[in-house]
Amino acid sequence: MIVSYRRLRPRAYHIHCGVSQTYVPSFRIRSATEHDAAQVGALAEEFADYLRGIGDHTDLSFNAEAYLRDGFGSNPAFAGIVAESQGTVLGYLLYHPGYDTDRGVRLLPVLDLYVREAARRRGVGRALMTEAAAICKQQGGKELIWSVYEPNKLAAECYEQLGARYIGGLRFMTWPV
Repeated sequence: MIVSYRRLRPRAYHIHCGVSQTYVPSFRIRSATEHDAAQVGALAEEFADYLRGIGDHTDLSFNAEAYLRDGFGSNPAFAGIVAESQGTVLGYLLYHPGYDTDRGVRLLPVLDLYVREAARRRGVGRALMTEAAAICKQQGGKELIWSVYEPNKLAAECYEQLGARYIGGLRFMTWPV
């Protein structure tokens, strides 16, 4: 799976996720591989720093080692896609298959989405989400689902411009085992 995106008509993208009208080199969306570990790990660390900067004090410890350990092998916990330009990973999205028993539908939970700061507002995040939606459909799914850290207004605005909406009446819980 390789999807190429070029900025041929910037105005067409301007209304989505605050996309800039400046020229952006083409990038492609492809499946994440083990060879991406160092770059995805570095982006995950940038993401953790960004979240800490807006108030998230969770122990954010996803890194290249965890990416390799849990994303590959005989029983991977997740799959992923990356946006790449000239050998540089601009952003990544990790997901796994899921199911909503209330509605009886398959869905695709997005675990992590991050785009490096220099590539933001250029359609990279939108392209990653669009490809995730296509993967969801290919797997028989009906929707993507994910959580948003409340102070992350930039991400929330982007998702809302995509047409996403908040789920009312639910709060996530955790139970360490």
